[in-house]
Amino acid sequence: MNSPCIDLCAFDGSTGWCRGCGRSKPECRTWKKAQPQQQRKIAADLPRRLAKLAGCGRDK
Repeated sequence: MNSPCIDLCAFDGSTGWCRGCGRSKPECRTWKKAQPQQQRKIAADLPRRLAKLAGCGRDK
């Protein structure tokens, strides 16, 4: 599976997820060596993470 990286590496302080791809630093570091099922599991959660990150900046 190809990496979801979009070369925008900026990690959110409250979640620890990258604002570009949604992965954590450990997930980014181990992506190439991760088993395909682990990559798919992470990739399946990325839309939820990115939506949460997008909502973090909103005023309540």
